[in-house]
Parts: sequence; structure tokens; C-alpha cells
Amino acid sequence: MIVQAIVFLVIIQFVIGLLFAFNVVSPRNDFLQQVYNSINALLEPLLRPIRNLLPRTGAIDFSPLVLILVLNALIIILSSL
Repeated sequence: MIVQAIVFLVIIQFVIGLLFAFNVVSPRNDFLQQVYNSINALLEPLLRPIRNLLPRTGAIDFSPLVLILVLNALIIILSSL
């Protein structure tokens, strides 16, 4: 359940980031900014090592996708035990 919760948080962080990037929601929205910062603080220790391994791609960050793939692989491995 914890692994699925982390995947859910990664997806929420991605969606809020897209909303900010495309100005659907103002980055000055205090509530969403606090939610985004809180989720980012929780996920940064997991994403930082992945970002260090991946090559720089400019504005696109693939580390959340890699984290989701690794966590899904972990779910499959743990469920087969």
C-alpha cells in the first residue's frame, strides 16, 4: 500500500506541475502551492538519485516516470513472493 501511495503522490505532483506550467491554475494559488511543496519535499529524496543518473533533457524531467516504473516493478516482485 505504501508503494501505491507513493505512485499516487508522484502522479498528483505531476498534474499540479502541469497545471502551473500551462497557467491553468495560478502558481500564486497558496493552497496548491503548499500541496505541491509538501509532496515535493516527500518525493525529493526518492527523485534526486534518479535525476543524478539520468542525462539532462532540458525542461522535461523523466525522473517521476522512472520512479513509477521502478515502484511498479517492486509491486510485481513483492506480489509474486
